[in-house]
Amino acid sequence: MKVSVVVPVYNEEANLPLLMDRMETALKTMGRPYEIILVDDGSRDKSLDLMIGFTSRPGVRVVELTRNYGQHSAIMSGFSVVTGQIVVTIDADLQNPPEEIPGLVRAMEAGNYEVVGTVRQMRKDSIFRTFPSRVVNGMTRKITGVHMSDWGCMLRAYRREVVDRMVESQEYSTFIPALATLFAKRMTEIPVAHAERHGGVSNYSMFKLLNLQFDLLTSFSEFPLRVLLYTGILLALGGFAMGVLLAVARFVYGAEWAGQGVFTLFAILFFFIGGLFFALGIMGQYIGRIYHEVRKRPRFTIRNIHEAR
Repeated sequence: MKVSVVVPVYNEEANLPLLMDRMETALKTMGRPYEIILVDDGSRDKSLDLMIGFTSRPGVRVVELTRNYGQHSAIMSGFSVVTGQIVVTIDADLQNPPEEIPGLVRAMEAGNYEVVGTVRQMRKDSIFRTFPSRVVNGMTRKITGVHMSDWGCMLRAYRREVVDRMVESQEYSTFIPALATLFAKRMTEIPVAHAERHGGVSNYSMFKLLNLQFDLLTSFSEFPLRVLLYTGILLALGGFAMGVLLAVARFVYGAEWAGQGVFTLFAILFFFIGGLFFALGIMGQYIGRIYHEVRKRPRFTIRNIHEAR
């Protein structure tokens, strides 16, 4: 089977030459056809020029996007042009060694899996990256019902059928590892090495990690809307119970104990606020469903595809 490797690139000029050399060496050891799809996600350094220069090498193509769409949209644009039966994704920062690619392909073929994930061993990231990663992992397991350990590692392999279904899904914002679980039945994970970033700086700030978490929640779950709904129910019930308590206490202990009606006003206020949140939660359920149906904006726009002539 032909192997396609999709690499999203954003300002990685310091890593690209070594990445290409190591990746080509690793792919050649498999003794099978391969292609490398480099996706320029609106880089502002010399990354695009370097990648266009790589098209003179066999099997290398460059997808140039019109602007920076983000890692997952960039990968989707690469998915839209792949020709291999096994598709591997890998970041350009060399934290995931390209030498691990043959291991993913072997694992996929040995177990006839549709998706092969990876678990980073001895992670070299700081606690500001590992802690949010644990949160994302736990949330993704809860949402998808698939008990994989490391959802944040983009060194993953997919069958072409799964990739085609993801491209056809037409979702504007998505989290690719979670989306793949909707179209795959046989999945596994294998351990892989992890290294320090070779050069440059990470493009994933805390703000982007929070946005990724929000995309995950809104794309695959209505949990935030349900929180509003349940909060409204609890507030309404609490306000009603407080009102009953104050009414009983007033007759038993007199008006002085009830604070001359001030607490009664609080009970009424809590009741109506709870009812408001309840109504918003119900409306949110319907708006959320409509929102999932009408999102038809393009996830990416390809300016050009560079390849050897």
